[in-house]
Amino acid sequence: MEEINNAMIGALSEDVFPGAVLIVSVRGKVAFFERYGFANKVSLQKMTKNTVFDLASLTKPIATTLAVIKLVEEGRLELKDKLGEIIPQFKKTEKTNIRIKNLLLHNSGLPDYHPYYLMLSNFKQKERQGVLRDLLVKEPLVSKQGEKTLYSDLGFMVLRWVVEDISGCRLDHFIDEKLYKPLGLENLFFVDLESESKKRKNKIFAATEFCSWRNMLIDGVVHDENAYAMGGIEGHAGLFGTASDVNQLLSHMLFSFHGSSKHSIINQEVIKLFFSRNKGSDRVLGFDTPSLTDSSSGRYFSYNTIGHLGFTGTSFWMDLEKDVIVVLLSNRIHTTRDNMKIKDFRPILHDTIMTNLKGSGFISH
Repeated sequence: MEEINNAMIGALSEDVFPGAVLIVSVRGKVAFFERYGFANKVSLQKMTKNTVFDLASLTKPIATTLAVIKLVEEGRLELKDKLGEIIPQFKKTEKTNIRIKNLLLHNSGLPDYHPYYLMLSNFKQKERQGVLRDLLVKEPLVSKQGEKTLYSDLGFMVLRWVVEDISGCRLDHFIDEKLYKPLGLENLFFVDLESESKKRKNKIFAATEFCSWRNMLIDGVVHDENAYAMGGIEGHAGLFGTASDVNQLLSHMLFSFHGSSKHSIINQEVIKLFFSRNKGSDRVLGFDTPSLTDSSSGRYFSYNTIGHLGFTGTSFWMDLEKDVIVVLLSNRIHTTRDNMKIKDFRPILHDTIMTNLKGSGFISH
């Protein structure tokens, strides 16, 4: 495992990121867990194994998608359900026939991104949800449903709306009650900007970038501007967590997928449905899969692998066949998003990890 450690130390010296936490587990057992560098290079706060990261777009699979999984499991939602059938505001629009499945696959026809925060900042906080939802209803589609895959923050903002409309609960409360609390994951949470969260007390956060719009170094509040404008809670971003809790959640999902836990709180049939490849898409429902060439997961993860990346420097890859989970949480945008060195580093790291796991006898192929 020394090669893995050396790769991470090398990344620090090459300024890939100021700091990071890496955890590798095989069949639910931790094979490697270490922290590196600084959580905040301005205050010189060192990274710890319990540092809390802004997980950015990991919110999509491990918060919003899991909330959808629970609703499907409970029979309150089906993948074929259409927006117009669930949310009245979509009924007489071009989005009425968009299915839940297509929102999860990022081929609903919705655009990838819109800087809504610039408009939302003109409204009081309590008015912003209504304003955002009006904007989502009116947002023109850029393609027909199922025609084109376009990774979309907007689709997951809509999914948040779906979850809340059906459950009658705010997204963060719903996922906390249904999954995080039952699994004892106290270090997976959204930071509610409207009420000073108790969860923030006595925690070390990994700082992100200096934001010119907010005129501050982002530390302990969500980096994503749209999620920030919405009070810290959205379907596409806003989740915070430690590497350990992310790994524990993924391990539970892997056990549920294999049916190897008597205490699973996720239905095996439903999770198998979500983790299956879909015709005409290079994604599974709510998760990414390794691209055929130049994947950030490297060359040695199997075809049956799912994962996701986050803009702040976060990622996970989970090999369903080899039972390997790699969680890399870094603060690569601290103090600027211009640092793109992680793109070249990720595949090198994942290749090093898989080679070492095989060499150490953790995996056989």
